[in-house]
Amino acid sequence: MKFPTTLTRRTLVAGVAALGLVMSSGAAFAQALQVAAIYTLPVEQQWISRIHLALVAAEERGDIDYEWSENVANTDYERVMREYAEQGVDLIVGEVFGLERASRTVAADYPETAFLMGSSFKPQAPNFSTFDNYIHEPAYLSGLIAGAATKSNVIGMVGGYAIPEVNRLMNAFMDGAREVNPDVKFLVNFIDSWYDPPKAKESAFAMMDAGADVMYAERFGVSDAAVERGVKAIGNVIDTSADYPNTILASAIWHMEATIDTAVANVKAGTYEADDYGQYSFMKYGGGSLVMDTSLIAPETVELVNAKTAAILDGSFTVTINDEEPVSDD
Repeated sequence: MKFPTTLTRRTLVAGVAALGLVMSSGAAFAQALQVAAIYTLPVEQQWISRIHLALVAAEERGDIDYEWSENVANTDYERVMREYAEQGVDLIVGEVFGLERASRTVAADYPETAFLMGSSFKPQAPNFSTFDNYIHEPAYLSGLIAGAATKSNVIGMVGGYAIPEVNRLMNAFMDGAREVNPDVKFLVNFIDSWYDPPKAKESAFAMMDAGADVMYAERFGVSDAAVERGVKAIGNVIDTSADYPNTILASAIWHMEATIDTAVANVKAGTYEADDYGQYSFMKYGGGSLVMDTSLIAPETVELVNAKTAAILDGSFTVTINDEEPVSDD
């Protein structure tokens, strides 16, 4: 889905030109790191909002000066990257799914600029680092809850695109559900859009008509369908339980702060290099978490989830990472 290109440069804390005076033989201003982000969707979109919030938090602490462009079409993305690089921005953050080659060409042309990009592929020396939403661990935990909650033994799953960053979450969720309920069956559909609530809602209704009584809401629109039909749902990336009371059993939450803060620290220290920052989305770094509505979940299931969470954090249990496309059960 492409949006009209709107290039906006906004700074939340105006006038932050320095963090403080350096008192020495002469006073000087310590400049905050200049960071720009480029988004193909609005900053309110669930996946992008997590990156944006982490950058806003870094700016509010005074660590960076932050500006961003949203709704940038793929055809304009390379141009916007070059504009920021030409301005002398220290770190450029974004997501390059669907435009890998162009973005890597830009990074090669500006070796003194640090790039941190959401990508399914590997880093590129010397300055192109990658990240991804590795929240498969809380997704697995949410699967435990869904598997225990279903009465029909049918769970519906509506995703955006069948790409690794979606597939791994759905597969981990399915693993968790099957662990507590070997009889559970899955209905899986991808709507081929990052934001099309009516289409996601229609897909969810079809699954409910086929017997699904718990829905995995990877996309917006699924939880709306769940509310209308009175079934339960599992959230993804952000916590929407306040918007859907008595509906969202649990949500796997993505936190980008560890990823952003590590990259900013490395750029400031002069040690930034091409690396895979995906690990910082793991629970042990605070990059992922699970939120539960315990009023909707059986106490024994909550106890199981808490025990599995502790095992993940202490390293005694590892959630499998499976990037293959999930499919419906026969």
